[in-house]
Amino acid sequence: MARDEMNPTIERIIGNIERVMTGKRNVAELSLVALLAGGHVLLEDVPGVGKTMMVRAIAKSVSASFKRIQFTPDLLPSDVTGVSIYNPKELEFQFRPGPIMGNIILADEINRTSPKTQSALLEGMEEGSVTIDGVTHKLDRPFFVMATQNPIEYEGTYPLPEAQLDRFLLKMKMGYPDIDEEVEVLNRAQKVPPIEELEPVVDLEELRYLQQQIKEVFVDDTIKRYIVDIANRTRNHGSVYLGASPRGSIALMKAAQAFAFMYGRDYVIPDDIQYLAPNVFAHRLILKSEAKFEGISPEEIIIRVLARVPVPVQRLVK
Repeated sequence: MARDEMNPTIERIIGNIERVMTGKRNVAELSLVALLAGGHVLLEDVPGVGKTMMVRAIAKSVSASFKRIQFTPDLLPSDVTGVSIYNPKELEFQFRPGPIMGNIILADEINRTSPKTQSALLEGMEEGSVTIDGVTHKLDRPFFVMATQNPIEYEGTYPLPEAQLDRFLLKMKMGYPDIDEEVEVLNRAQKVPPIEELEPVVDLEELRYLQQQIKEVFVDDTIKRYIVDIANRTRNHGSVYLGASPRGSIALMKAAQAFAFMYGRDYVIPDDIQYLAPNVFAHRLILKSEAKFEGISPEEIIIRVLARVPVPVQRLVK
């Protein structure tokens, strides 16, 4: 798709991330789409391709507090959210916050732990708060979870339940670098790791302002109907057991607003929807067993649906 000129602030952030991540501009862009839209990201790929480094680079670039949760089979929900401990001196319970209390949270290898512990992230991701011992604790803003997982066919993993998957704004893969990019990775690894020298290029106040600006991006009714038509086609597709939910439609609209803003527009166009739909919708689909047997992927379903849904041609700006 043709791209407009990128917002200078966004370009600064992405340029800073690229000082650490070689050849991953597309992943950086989509990650910022989710961050600006107030959503969360699921990164799925094999170990060693830079998932953790990407999250750290984003956190440093926007001057955000960064917390890492290493998910393991023995991790408990209280290890994520925090716990109230009795203080005999004060004669009262005191709350000790868990690693979820930060701006940018790396939920590393989320599919290595039990569903009960995975679900400890749910309230925070959806409500922006966690409840411990009947007391609700608000999370800082911005609050952004980037979860990583290894492919579920690997031994010792627990597939994320549908309710958890639906709360990620988008899902994507990192992929291996090409030969030249991997050589550059080796060159950088010889010296001081670039992540250690990375400096912020915006502060949290600027980031919150950008998040507010996203909400002002205009979405024409024809674009909204286009989003709903795509979602509805997934629900009625012959290879799909469970299609995209209304939450998925909202996620696609918000992602498109963020993407349009990043590229200097105050309105969404159909190209934004077509570009983002596979990343926003694919992980929300549950395919029928025969489709899985034939090797059809959710991404393929979305691409086929996009080819069949009429593209709106009405005037798109106010």
